[in-house]
Amino acid sequence: MAGNFWQSSHYQQWILDKQDLVRERQLDLQILSEEEYQKIGIFFSNFIQILGEQLKLKQQVIATATVYFKRFYARNSLKSIDPLLLSPTCVFLASKVEEFGVISNSRLITTCQTVLKNKLNYAYTQEFPYRTNHILECEFYLLENLDCCLIVFQPYRPLLQLVQDIGQHEDQLLALAWRVVNDSLRTDLSLLYPPYQIAIGCLQIACVIMQKDLKSWFAELNVDIDKIQEISRYIINLFELWKSYDEKKDIQGLLNKMPKPKLQPTR
Repeated sequence: MAGNFWQSSHYQQWILDKQDLVRERQLDLQILSEEEYQKIGIFFSNFIQILGEQLKLKQQVIATATVYFKRFYARNSLKSIDPLLLSPTCVFLASKVEEFGVISNSRLITTCQTVLKNKLNYAYTQEFPYRTNHILECEFYLLENLDCCLIVFQPYRPLLQLVQDIGQHEDQLLALAWRVVNDSLRTDLSLLYPPYQIAIGCLQIACVIMQKDLKSWFAELNVDIDKIQEISRYIINLFELWKSYDEKKDIQGLLNKMPKPKLQPTR
């Protein structure tokens, strides 16, 4: 396992340029606006989160699955593979890579069915249409598109180190910044910035929310402050979007509008 981020495939192959990302999405953005595309991304990130929690996976596994999902659609249109199939496939692969252990296929499918029926029934009126063979086939496509770059560095570890550096008894600050890191998975940040910068950006947001003045501590960090401000803006924009976005009301229309694969599974 790559212990050094700067020598890893994450840094060398999967820190992308914003312009490249927009260019790769052109096909989808002919049908969806950028905001609609973002809302669909948020919905499936939430699906991965709920799925992971139901399967009692660690947050690290859920985060890695979300990054796999984002990496796939950074290089492919939404119509190449149904996100409803790719989401559990990412969870399936991440649980193996993060050495959590293999989730049994039947348990994964059953959990998808339960989540769709009980928690996401405002988005899908039909039951989960995919079976084990679809997940296994999708996993091949996913591995191929990730170019077998499966080690993902997350902001959680640098965040722990940063909060330790600030000093003792900062449990509240850590808990809030940790939640902001979880929220950052709903954005493109994991595709655009190194995880330690994301950790600093999330910590800055947490300080603002808690009205904690750590300006002198931040000033001593050897980082590109413009990059940190960009990261903070991404997260603030996400919070602004959430204020006006009623997912339960809007998502069905967005999913109907979303580009889809030509072949749908037959049950």
